Amino acid sequence: MRIDKLNGMEVLNIVCELVIPILIFGLLFAVGKVIYNKLANSNSRLLNPKEYLPVEELETLKQVYYLVIMLIFFIFIIYIMIVEGKEIFPIAILQIILSLYIALTLDYDSWNNKILFFLLVPYESIMLIITNQYLTLWPIYVIHIFVYAYFIKVYFDKFRRYTETNGLGITIILLFTVVVISFIITILAEGVEPLNSMVMVSNAFTSNGYAVLGQSGIGKLNSLLLVWSGYILSGVGTATLTATILMKHNQKREKELNKRLDELESLIKNNQK
Repeated sequence: MRIDKLNGMEVLNIVCELVIPILIFGLLFAVGKVIYNKLANSNSRLLNPKEYLPVEELETLKQVYYLVIMLIFFIFIIYIMIVEGKEIFPIAILQIILSLYIALTLDYDSWNNKILFFLLVPYESIMLIITNQYLTLWPIYVIHIFVYAYFIKVYFDKFRRYTETNGLGITIILLFTVVVISFIITILAEGVEPLNSMVMVSNAFTSNGYAVLGQSGIGKLNSLLLVWSGYILSGVGTATLTATILMKHNQKREKELNKRLDELESLIKNNQK
């Protein structure tokens, strides 16, 4: 009787670990879909990145976007292998947000993407936030490793196609490689968690030191946001200044050329007379 009861409890636990995350993620997906459609169909200037950034900067940021998504999925894989960590809750929140974003961008006309939706459900993160316990269904962790590896390949292919289509250089991939290698070395050499390593590498790369800024996990994610936002905006300032100087130079050249054309036109008229 005890064995039957234990098996019954195990089955109930398995059902809860599968059904509850799907229901919660489905609800988040429904709400996100409404918001996503409204933003996609909005003509507001506030939502137009071209209002804030030069076109050249946007092209580079699109490259960076693909690489950042790849890096985040790689961090998820590391956390799955580590399993335990002090900063697991902010990573769980990030996993839910990114999984929801990817799910919203999928085309569900194909059965492959419909299956991917259920594979993307962050079962472990949702149950961790709800129950403060790790998922007991270890096959989910293994499946997510392969799913995240698949999306790393998908976004690398998108990066490559975007770079080739727009005639952009691949220097950014060298920068990304340096950051990733430094990220891994810092984990091994300093014995820190992936989130702390990412903060340390980001601070060092942007010349803000080599310390972990922020005491909580959310604070560290905020530190990453501030560091890289500042780095991007500083690039925008440089690009804007360069564009302004070139524009003034071209306007000066244009005035000189127009002046010479006017003089030439005047000479031609005088000769005709």
